[in-house]
Amino acid sequence: MRTLTAVDHLFLLLETRKQPMHVAGLCMFELPPSADDDFVTQLVDQIKSGKTTPSFPFNQVLKNVGFWDKDDHFDINHHFRHIALPRAGGDAELMAYISREHGRMMDRTKPLWEFHLIEGIAPIQDGAPKRFAIYLKIHHAMVDGIAAMRLLERSLSTLPDDRFMLPFWSLSTKYRSQIDATLPRHKPAWTIIKEQLGTIKPVAREILRGFKHRHRNNFISTFDAPKSLLNQRISSARTLAMQSFDKTRFANVAQKFDVTTNDVILAVCAGALREYLLSQNALPDKPLIAFVPISLRQDNSSLGNQLSFLLTNLGTHESSPIARLKTIKSSINDGKKRFSHMTQAQVINYSALTYGWAGINLATRAYPAKQAFNLIISNVPGNNTPLYLNGARLAGIFPASVLFDGQALNITLANYQDKLDFGITACSSALPNIDRLTDLIEKHIAEYENTTAE
Repeated sequence: MRTLTAVDHLFLLLETRKQPMHVAGLCMFELPPSADDDFVTQLVDQIKSGKTTPSFPFNQVLKNVGFWDKDDHFDINHHFRHIALPRAGGDAELMAYISREHGRMMDRTKPLWEFHLIEGIAPIQDGAPKRFAIYLKIHHAMVDGIAAMRLLERSLSTLPDDRFMLPFWSLSTKYRSQIDATLPRHKPAWTIIKEQLGTIKPVAREILRGFKHRHRNNFISTFDAPKSLLNQRISSARTLAMQSFDKTRFANVAQKFDVTTNDVILAVCAGALREYLLSQNALPDKPLIAFVPISLRQDNSSLGNQLSFLLTNLGTHESSPIARLKTIKSSINDGKKRFSHMTQAQVINYSALTYGWAGINLATRAYPAKQAFNLIISNVPGNNTPLYLNGARLAGIFPASVLFDGQALNITLANYQDKLDFGITACSSALPNIDRLTDLIEKHIAEYENTTAE
């Protein structure tokens, strides 16, 4: 048996029927031109009849709340679902299905993951390849979303002729989360202790500097997020909306305005959110604040991840798209400067101290009027190489995330080849017609494409 970590415990304790704690991903595949009509049926038979056994953590079941233990009665039929949409359903029918599934808790008496293979999806247009999908659902206490996506990618091939790849649940994983990957490995205990002690002075100095500068115009504290429609209590009802965009569109806008591609992504999301909230007569006077994971790496000289999180001013109070983009660029740059002279250990400890209360407040709702951010917007690095499953090409990979009371919307996008695959997860009872957001994202990237730089 393995003891659950404190983070594992937290995700299990936070889970309720209206607040399930699983992450998910939707993978869209295109059948090869030579595929037989029973291609998907053959794939199902191949996977279910395989002799591979699940590896850690996919063979683990909860025991007495505090432990993971191997499931001696593992049954693939509980986890593997073969679904056919009625009468060649389109994207709307597919979204309806996975939205329902995303709102359902999983059975804690079994390993906490599901694999839905969905066929009967109509082609995008006449003459386009036939499609099927995989909806993968994993509890956050077992594996985080990025680690799950990496495992799924490893179960695919870069060669269209490869067959009989191992399913993701039979692959071993070194890290179950981004945090695992940043922690020191194979170091003497005293070295780790000295490193941690060495963070105290610079972290304290940076926190004090932030306190002194809290009244400056561009400074964002953990108390600045306004009340908004996005921050209501949630129900179990979910709406998932997904859309692919050409990455070069965002890169071209970034070059035109001398900003980063990530700045443009945030600005486009900000414009879409501003328009959505205006349509609901619910745009706050103060700008929305996004919690944004970022990379702090300056070059390729060091190993490991250089990750942190920034509170970012989205400039939604600005009617001008250029003004919003400038606000976002300034906010991101200010946050990066704060971390530029810190080691990874210092960044982790600084983030834990400054954002820790926000996580506790989000979990407990102790002070609902005081919140650090309005939503999470995350841009996940991906694979630039085409991937295949038994010859079927992976056309897109769309993340679906966790929602909390007070956080009714999440925007996560995955990079795959030359595309940005947006996955929007929302509580449909709190945010009516939120599936419009993908159309609004298209509208606002087009607006930047048609706007002249000053």
